[in-house]
Amino acid sequence: MERIADLLFEAKMLKEIPRSGYHFLGAGKESVAEHSFMTTFIAYVMGRTTPEADRERLTAMCLIHDLPEARTGDLNYVQKRYVEKDEERAAADAVRGLPFAEAFAGLMAEFNDGETLEARLAHDADQLSFVLDLKALSDLGYRTPEKWLVHIVRRLKTDTGRRMCDAILAAEWDGWWLKNYVDTPG
Repeated sequence: MERIADLLFEAKMLKEIPRSGYHFLGAGKESVAEHSFMTTFIAYVMGRTTPEADRERLTAMCLIHDLPEARTGDLNYVQKRYVEKDEERAAADAVRGLPFAEAFAGLMAEFNDGETLEARLAHDADQLSFVLDLKALSDLGYRTPEKWLVHIVRRLKTDTGRRMCDAILAAEWDGWWLKNYVDTPG
């Protein structure tokens, strides 16, 4: 159980690691853990709307996809041009000696290879998490998300991801709340 405790503390560290792309965006902020939650939630929804997908594998892949960043940090696209991180080694070291190390490595490899339906959906969930943030910032009046959105949308790999993206971009970030707001006199 000591190794399990270590792994849990390592995963908890993701709450403290900021996603570095927001510095260049000039607005917004998010920890790696917040991103992982949103990505996993999106994958859960995608799994429910894509019946042929293995929902457990899809959500598990999203849940763990950024765990190596507890060891490597979050590198944005510019930083990745200059810094090489060994994500595979970081992931292997994180789960070394645990009974599920092989399953963990398999999920990480599947996600990174991007060949299976579940991996493509997981990739899209990862991108859609960012689309949600960019759309909210855009709705709040920030202009820089418009520059970024076109590039993120091009990364989508599945019809499900593209349809979700279209719905996100057509909605207002606070529309769900306004539809449920009831103004009652005090």
